[in-house]
Amino acid sequence: MYSLYARVNNGFAFMSSCLMAMLAAIALSSFLFTADPKGQLTIFNFKVYASADAKADSRFQEIGLARFNLTADLTPLFHWNTKQLFIYVTAEYNNSDGTHNEVTMWDRIVRRKEDALIDVVAPPKYPLRDMRYSFKKSSPVQFALKYNLMPYVGALTYGEAARTEPQPFPPKVGKL
Repeated sequence: MYSLYARVNNGFAFMSSCLMAMLAAIALSSFLFTADPKGQLTIFNFKVYASADAKADSRFQEIGLARFNLTADLTPLFHWNTKQLFIYVTAEYNNSDGTHNEVTMWDRIVRRKEDALIDVVAPPKYPLRDMRYSFKKSSPVQFALKYNLMPYVGALTYGEAARTEPQPFPPKVGKL
């Protein structure tokens, strides 16, 4: 009654429908795992320097450098659908125009649960720069440890594990 082609087509259609249903169940089940990772972020030796601007030879731009101590246990974020974590330390402040800025100062990719115990004392990978060339009249800065959970199947999940108290920008100390 049916040709071989029609039977093979029905078989593949059924298998692909089952696969899609299984992937949807995996993606939805990821929302059942709620984790609240905790960490501690301490900023020290926060200084602002004047640095030559790469775009204009005659201008100086203020850059902020801050060493930090980061301890965090991100193992609760790892479950059977976690592919990797992207963790990063940001500096958040409002500049003189009132624009909210969020600058990434350090990042790391964590691929295994064994590597999710973070204990880092380090300088920033990326300096803190403002498009206005100066941190004068900027609101106090807050530093935060944030993460992005990347699953094998499903939506990306963002969160925050630690945050510091607001602290004002220090005065400029010299040139780099």
